[in-house]
Amino acid sequence: MFENCLICTDFSDGLHRLVDFVPQLASNRLKRIVFLHSISVWESEKAARIDEEKISAAQQRLEPALQEIPEGVEVKIEVLSGQTKDTILNLIDTYNIDVVFTGISIRNSLETTIFGSNTLDLAQLTSVPLMIFRPQLISTYTCEELALRCQHLWRYLLIPYNGEKAAQYLIERLKYYTQNQVGNSFEKCLLLWVIDDGGRTEVLTEYHLQEAQEKLKIVQAELESLDLTVETKVCQGNPFHEIVDTALHFDISAIAIASDYRSNILEWTVPSLANEVLNKSWFPLLFFSPKK
Repeated sequence: MFENCLICTDFSDGLHRLVDFVPQLASNRLKRIVFLHSISVWESEKAARIDEEKISAAQQRLEPALQEIPEGVEVKIEVLSGQTKDTILNLIDTYNIDVVFTGISIRNSLETTIFGSNTLDLAQLTSVPLMIFRPQLISTYTCEELALRCQHLWRYLLIPYNGEKAAQYLIERLKYYTQNQVGNSFEKCLLLWVIDDGGRTEVLTEYHLQEAQEKLKIVQAELESLDLTVETKVCQGNPFHEIVDTALHFDISAIAIASDYRSNILEWTVPSLANEVLNKSWFPLLFFSPKK
């Protein structure tokens, strides 16, 4: 599905553990894997300075990534000083990155606004998809569990779909990456349409369920034409709860979501399904931001 990935870690998000699983990551048909740790420039009384000791220590922690590299795969380690967001954007261009691995903790929208998030900032600055992991979860995997996770990053995706602009964009992006994938790292998906018809009549709800099924059949055919196994599900209830329950019951590898482009971090506090999934779901997320 992707060929060049950038794995960003601050050593508190658990993503640094992936240095021990390069062969498993490469099994997803990745050709280039770049590990990044960004170190802030610190200020003395007169000038900003680079902390050489921190750079050396970070390089040593990431060096295991270079010990077992499969044939045909390039692995790079980058420990750089500067603003994290700027460093990531520069490396995306330098290495032609098409997916960025990053972490974000479970928080509510207000906490995210107060404390900030490099991941949310990054989502507003690039259209390169983000593979988002929960530090609280990835840090607790045993080595055996993490190895399996690394082998099946995108094998079975849950795709919430409701026919709206962001959902249509998500399908377009998935089709693009599937058409260009080498091998079959993305094999199967489940299209989920949740009807949130609180307070509506039974007849009206039934109409919306049938309409959703008909529209999903069209999207299903489009994806099946790309040699994907595609399942569909239409249900009624709370969209977020139904997404999480479905992910649990269908053995999902990750949830794919998309959101409209945001120009201001405060706008992420506006209620939306994508924001709720981004802030509350424990599942790995493949997140797409529309182009500017």
